[in-house]
Amino acid sequence: MYIQTEALNKSFRRHEALHGVSLRVPEGAIYALIGANGAGKTTTIKALLNIIAPTSGRAEVLGVDSRRLSPREYAQIGYVSENQELPRRLTVRQYFEYLRPFYPTWDESLAGDLIAGFQLPVDTRIQDLSHGTRMKASLASALCYRPKLLVLDEPFSGLDPLVRDELMERLLQQAQDMTVLLSSHELDEIEGSVTHVGYLERCSRLRRREW
Repeated sequence: MYIQTEALNKSFRRHEALHGVSLRVPEGAIYALIGANGAGKTTTIKALLNIIAPTSGRAEVLGVDSRRLSPREYAQIGYVSENQELPRRLTVRQYFEYLRPFYPTWDESLAGDLIAGFQLPVDTRIQDLSHGTRMKASLASALCYRPKLLVLDEPFSGLDPLVRDELMERLLQQAQDMTVLLSSHELDEIEGSVTHVGYLERCSRLRRREW
């Protein structure tokens, strides 16, 4: 399993954000984690990536306890979030150049193809991009180093349907050699593109479905 959790719990003082989440994401899957806003999708992802520590339970990513992820594992994980902070004053070109040394598997040819395919304005500052173009740049930068695991947290929220479809099409073109965990509150956005679905209920158990 590329991702595995057992009875994962997370509380913030008196607020219980996760309760007993057990998750299985097999290698090669495109796994959709579906739930209403506030159900705990982002909290689950942050626990998996060791951004926050779970209160109890266990999580493994790429066969490693999530609390012990090292630079070696992080270099194999791509991450794109609706609320991701990008360096706003850098141009798209400068942002890609900044990222490249951190990833030994960075593919410059693929980076060029993605920039051209998404029609990214390489000399425009990130702060001047539209929301849709920022999401294109974020996804492209995460695909350039061919990660083994790609984690997408509400990547299509607020996007024009045409932009959403373009992002999903490009993602599927690159997904043959990776495992994808995708969170969303709208199954209709991604229903025809995923292999597994888990429904996360607010502070409750995870219900799974495999297609």
